[in-house]
Amino acid sequence: MSWTEIKFGGFGGQGVILAGMIVGRAASLYNNQFATLTQSFGPEARGSACSAQIIISENKVLYPYVTRPEILLVMSQEACNKFLREATDNATIIIEEDLVKPQGLRPGMRLFGIPATRLAEELGRKMILNIVMVGFFTAVTKIVAYEAAREAVIASVPQGTEAMNLKAYDCGYKYGLAR
Repeated sequence: MSWTEIKFGGFGGQGVILAGMIVGRAASLYNNQFATLTQSFGPEARGSACSAQIIISENKVLYPYVTRPEILLVMSQEACNKFLREATDNATIIIEEDLVKPQGLRPGMRLFGIPATRLAEELGRKMILNIVMVGFFTAVTKIVAYEAAREAVIASVPQGTEAMNLKAYDCGYKYGLAR
């Protein structure tokens, strides 16, 4: 891998930006790679469309904007509708399967789904669905190592919530390994 463009999309309140930050941190601080992160919010805060764009590379990233994501992770139907057409023809598409029903998948695209919200609720907190998604992303893509992402989760979540978030990460990761 020399350069991978990734886009995470969803709506405000799902933790899309934090998920992107965790993946970027995992790559750059714990996986000996280079990473950039740009983010976009809708005009409202909670409930509006938002995205995190991550580029991970073996070399310095000179242009930080994602133009054709090779990996698209979406947690809302609106994000899927908006960003799917940007993805490459052979992109890996990762969805929150209870919230997203992708339309317009092209023949070379690989689709992976996880009921992240439901799994997060079973773990006791709906708001950790983003960490479940990070674990699933890590298992399915292998862009960053398991331990690198795990360390990034610990470093990124609020103090006192590390154990709960690690359970969410491991839950998503194990679900991804089974795919």
